[in-house]
Amino acid sequence: MNKCVSAAEAVSVIESGMTIGIGGWGPRRKPMGLVRELLRSDVNDLTVVAYGGADVGLLCAAGKVKKVIFAFVSLDFMPLEPAFRKARESGSIEVREIDEGMMLLGLRAAAWGSPFIPTRIGLGTDVVTRNPDLALVDSPYDDKEWVAMPALNLDVALIHATREDERGVCEIASPDHYMDDWFARASKTTIVSADEIVPSEHFNDPDVARRVYWERNCTNKVVHLPGGAHPSSSDPLHGYDVKHYKEYGALITEGGIDAYAEAFLGDSEADYQAAVGGLDAIQSLPLPVY
Repeated sequence: MNKCVSAAEAVSVIESGMTIGIGGWGPRRKPMGLVRELLRSDVNDLTVVAYGGADVGLLCAAGKVKKVIFAFVSLDFMPLEPAFRKARESGSIEVREIDEGMMLLGLRAAAWGSPFIPTRIGLGTDVVTRNPDLALVDSPYDDKEWVAMPALNLDVALIHATREDERGVCEIASPDHYMDDWFARASKTTIVSADEIVPSEHFNDPDVARRVYWERNCTNKVVHLPGGAHPSSSDPLHGYDVKHYKEYGALITEGGIDAYAEAFLGDSEADYQAAVGGLDAIQSLPLPVY
């Protein structure tokens, strides 16, 4: 089965009012090419679930977000993502801020078809007091109380992988695949962009097969987007673009989404990549050293 489509065709399944999950982690391996395609659409009123970075910030700045469910929205060297911070401080979006582990449990509950998963995470903290819709449940086995983390059921998940084949088998070659496998399983429709499309025989190598973290039936649409994670990293192919993030922060802060779109977004991914120096410049970004 050939699941390959263009980015525009892929995101055309997203409708206003849907709940979308975005894989990656802060400024790392975000499906930014797919997010940019969503920015060019007329979709709005979205609920976004993410360990967020500029993906969340740009969608908030563009007025496409009703609510964000998140554990953090950060660019690391910019601790608070500037566009998200502006949206949250202005009160233009609803939020549910939860612990990183609670996010994982919510995705797992959705993947397993369970309405919630009980956890001690959040007990005695403002996670509960600030989110009054989070219910507490009594254990049937002792007298203890638990947080009932609700399932984070996704209509669509957006993920960026290192390589994939036309059937939807995906390889993530970076040291950490984050929670992308759970985003894929928690969603009705999963769209995966990748830097490389490879023959299926690529996955016959046992070392490569170990870097496949979810079943190919979970991948519904395959999009070939070399450099599609920029300005986030796509380790081990390239690092994240600190210079671009700084330009983004300044433009968003001073002129909003219109200023950023005029400088970089363009009408296509080709326009965007030309504006940031081309694919060669993206692929030459050095990996961070920790």
